[in-house]
Amino acid sequence: MTDVPAAAPEFKAAESGDVGAAFDDFMRAFEAFKETNDERLAEIEQKFTADIVTTDKLDRINKALDELTLKSRRPPLSAERAASRAPSEHKAAFESYIRAGDEDGYRRIEQKALSAGSNADGGYLVPVETETEIGKRLAAISPIRAIADVRQVSSGTYRKPFMTAGPAVGWAGETDARSQTTSPTIAALDFPAMELYAMPAATAALLDDSAVNIDEWIAAEVEGAFATQEGTAFVSGDGTNKPKGFLAYPTALESAWAWGKLGYLATGVSAALPASNPSDILVDLIYALKAGYRANARFVLNRRTQAVIRKLKDADGHYLWQPAAMAGGEASLLGFPVTEAEDMPDIAANALALAFGDFKRGYLVVDRLGVRVLRDPYSAKPYVLFYTTKRVGGGVQDFDAIKLLKFGTS
Repeated sequence: MTDVPAAAPEFKAAESGDVGAAFDDFMRAFEAFKETNDERLAEIEQKFTADIVTTDKLDRINKALDELTLKSRRPPLSAERAASRAPSEHKAAFESYIRAGDEDGYRRIEQKALSAGSNADGGYLVPVETETEIGKRLAAISPIRAIADVRQVSSGTYRKPFMTAGPAVGWAGETDARSQTTSPTIAALDFPAMELYAMPAATAALLDDSAVNIDEWIAAEVEGAFATQEGTAFVSGDGTNKPKGFLAYPTALESAWAWGKLGYLATGVSAALPASNPSDILVDLIYALKAGYRANARFVLNRRTQAVIRKLKDADGHYLWQPAAMAGGEASLLGFPVTEAEDMPDIAANALALAFGDFKRGYLVVDRLGVRVLRDPYSAKPYVLFYTTKRVGGGVQDFDAIKLLKFGTS
C-alpha cells in the first residue's frame, strides 16, 4: 500500500502589527515547502515522475508563501500617529472641503500665501500630511518605486544631463607638453510627468462621521489604484501618457550591448531554464553586471517565476532561494535580495521574465509635487466622488545598471 502524502498545512497570516508572529508563519511555510519539494525530487528519482498529490501540495504551499509575503508588505495604519498631530491650517481647510464641500478655508489660504490653488478643471492640493501619507503607502506597495531612484520636481519634465563623451585625458611626464583637451559631449534624458488618477467614492454617512480620519481614508482609497497603475507602467509602460517601463526599451544580447539598450542573456532553452545546471545562467547574469553596480543589485521577478526559482539547489543540495533572515527583511537569491513585481512577465518563449541590477541607479521615478482632489457630489448620487490626481513619470536613467534574462535560444 503506497503512502499518501499529507495534505498541505494551513498557515494563517498574523494580524498587521504582529510582525514576529507573521515572520514565524512564513518560516514554517518555507520549511514545509523545502520538505515537500525534497519529497517531489525523491519521487522523480525513483519513479521518473512526481506524484500528483505531492505536486498539488507543493503548489498550495507556494501560494501560501506568496500570500504571507503580500500581507507582510501591507503598510500599517497610522491613524493614531496622525491624530496625535495638531492639524495645520491647510489640513483643516482640506477636511472641511472633503466633508462638506466648504471652499472658504482654501480661498483664505490662497489669498494669504498662494500656497494652495485650483487648476483649470477645479480641485485643490491636498495638505502635505496627506501627500506624505500617500507617498509612504505607494513606496510600501509599489515594488519598482520602492527600489528605484525617486525625484520630486516642480516642473512638468525632469531633464537629466549625461556625458556621451568626456574630455580627453592621458599621461604625461613632468616637463612633457600637453595637448589641448577636447570638450565633453553632453546629452540629456527627459522624464515627463504624466497624470495618474483615481476616483474613490464615499457615502454621506462616512463623511459625517468625525471619527473617520480623512487623511487615512483618502490615502487608503487611492493607494491600490495608484500602485497598480504605477507597477504596470514602471515595468512595461510604453511612455505614451504614462511612464516608460524598463522592459519597453530596446534590448540587445549582452555581447552586442550599446547605450540606449538593456543587455540580456539567453537561457538557451525556449520557455525554460537549462536542463543541466540551471542555476549557472543566474550566476552568468550576476556577473554580466559591472562590479560597481553589483553592490546594490537585486533580482526582480513575479511570483510564478519565483515559484520556479525556489526549487533550484546548488551542488550540495542547498536551496539557492532563501527567506528573509529576520522579520521585515527580504528574501535572497544567490546572496542578492529579491523583489517580487507582479507585472513582470511569466516564463514563456522569449520572455524577459527576470531582471537583475541596481535599480536605484538604473531606473528613475519622477513625482511632480502636489496631489489634487476634486469633490464631485453630483455625478453618482447619493455617493460623493473624489477625483484624485498626481503626476508621475519614469524611465531608465542608466542603461548599464540593469540586465535581463531571456527565456529563449537567442
